[in-house]
Amino acid sequence: MGKRRRARESAMQILFQMDLGGVTLDDALNNFWSTHKYPTEVKEFATRLVKGATDSKDVVDREIVKYAEHWDISRMEVVDRNILRLAIYEILYLKDIPLKVSIDEAIEIAKRFSTAGSGKFVNAILDKVAKRKFQRTEDANKLND
Repeated sequence: MGKRRRARESAMQILFQMDLGGVTLDDALNNFWSTHKYPTEVKEFATRLVKGATDSKDVVDREIVKYAEHWDISRMEVVDRNILRLAIYEILYLKDIPLKVSIDEAIEIAKRFSTAGSGKFVNAILDKVAKRKFQRTEDANKLND
């Protein structure tokens, strides 16, 4: 398994702990890293993802609610909700990561850690978020021409 995948899985587990257990960001990070010994690159990228997803949670959750038709965010599987938070954070804020990579990684993590239909569910929402982001970028480029 690649370092970035390991980091994304770790980030999802940390967010899961925060979401389900009501654990603070610092406590969740300290708890996780005290029991998981990964290379520095994994730890740094996972921590970056967790902090970014946490800092932008309101924006990210609005995106989830907007595109998760007929789903209340509080009723989603906790794993799915946190996979979506990480991937949407990547899509919206990490311009150095291709959209396809963020989406594919999220789908694979959903397949591994969640229910049988989670990969399709995550894919459907992220596809809508990515298309909307692409449309906004296209519109902005037209204005700058």
